[in-house]
Amino acid sequence: MRLFVGIALPSEIKERLGHLRAGLPGARWVDPLNMHLTLRFIGETGQAQAEEIDAALAALGCPAFDLGLSGTGTFGSGRRLRAVWAGVEKSQTLLRLQAKIEQALIRTGLAPDGHKFTPHVTLARFKSNPGARLAAYLEAVSAFAAQPFHVDGFTLFESHLNRDGAAYQRLVDYPLGLSGGAGLGEKEVPDKMLGARRALG
Repeated sequence: MRLFVGIALPSEIKERLGHLRAGLPGARWVDPLNMHLTLRFIGETGQAQAEEIDAALAALGCPAFDLGLSGTGTFGSGRRLRAVWAGVEKSQTLLRLQAKIEQALIRTGLAPDGHKFTPHVTLARFKSNPGARLAAYLEAVSAFAAQPFHVDGFTLFESHLNRDGAAYQRLVDYPLGLSGGAGLGEKEVPDKMLGARRALG
């Protein structure tokens, strides 16, 4: 399983982000259905490790919070341009949640991430730089802002790679605002994660 931890976005936020998907030749736009905020990429894991990860994430406690999106930017530049993203407004609670997730995953045996956490929602990826069109696009969408939305949980996703890119499946949702040890009931969890959910009792 190729896993990552993230925050699923409400449909109205995805719709707003979907309006930004135009004006850049050569861009591989992310389908709004796949848009999310990544908290920690995990990568390929086996069943046993996935169950340990699930148990560690289910034990976390963190308050729910509101989160806003605003602004746009890029990763990379020139020939090394990689992506265009929508920005995430500063949130200390978001940073604390991400730090807790990082530490929980390290305790399962994963190596530290090694990258600074930069909250964002990827809009498009590139194989080549669209040149002057990129500057025009960024100027046109620089005022982007979305109404804050309530974050009451985070999710363990599985990434499925195909010829058209990646599709993301929500495996387990972990609610916020609880003291930890909470998760979905067994009937709501995919079969591949039931072993961990039974272990949690």
